[in-house]
Amino acid sequence: MDEQRKAVRKMQDYISEHITEEIDITALAKAVSFSPWYARKLFIKYLGMTPAVYIRRLKLSKSALCLRDEKNLILDIAMEMGFGSVDGYQRAFRREFGCNPKEYATSPVPIWLFTPSLIMEKERNVSEMSETRNVFIQVVERPERKVIIKRGIKATEYWSYCKEVGCDVWGLLTSIKSITGEPVCLWLPKQLIKPGTSEYVQGVEVEPTYKGCVPEGFEVIDLPKTSYLLFRGEPFAEENYEQAIGEIWDAEKKYNPEFIGYKWDDNNPRIQLEPIGERGYIELVPVKEV
Repeated sequence: MDEQRKAVRKMQDYISEHITEEIDITALAKAVSFSPWYARKLFIKYLGMTPAVYIRRLKLSKSALCLRDEKNLILDIAMEMGFGSVDGYQRAFRREFGCNPKEYATSPVPIWLFTPSLIMEKERNVSEMSETRNVFIQVVERPERKVIIKRGIKATEYWSYCKEVGCDVWGLLTSIKSITGEPVCLWLPKQLIKPGTSEYVQGVEVEPTYKGCVPEGFEVIDLPKTSYLLFRGEPFAEENYEQAIGEIWDAEKKYNPEFIGYKWDDNNPRIQLEPIGERGYIELVPVKEV
């Protein structure tokens, strides 16, 4: 079973690395040394869609971010992402997001980007993590900003939030241009938690003057300029993300910010960034000067 999961993850990695190229099932099968029939069967079993659908949706989402952030011609983006024609690209984009590429490039609105879940090994080997690993700590400033958030019900961490709200919220948040370049997860302080809603939320930080669209079911909160202690662990293998998070949580519990003239700030949210193995796991804990 683990060999199957490893094969599917390897196919996902291959797709990400070659997303601007033409990818077919033969190339994926070759990457995992299986027959095209068996590779396709495994892909559907673990991801619930064919490789062709997965690749198309990922290409369209990548192209949407290019339209939002760059000034490239629609023709150039369509060709770069491997679509055979502009007309075909426009039709696919409208089917996926409900608007055509030109409309979106002119006036970006929140859209549900495809953010596939990466297959992990079912059994994680803790011994693969080095016994001695460093945690880096630095003071950073977050400016005054608004945060567009989606509240849960009782969630206190990512998995319980996904069960209550759905994991695809991240794709919609990613489509909204952030002042930091990525969405965030937040543990809200008591005064920002509404009755019957969760401490843990997902959101995206935007300019304090933001006047753009707020998706239905989301809301905007205002946050002041805040000092944070940024805790960052060493890079980790993606399947070891739980241990990487645990390292940071242990470091936060042990650290005394008074050593550098600060104390913990309970009036601002703690921030969790997406666990990405190559950069290390990152959390930001609010502090204020003593």
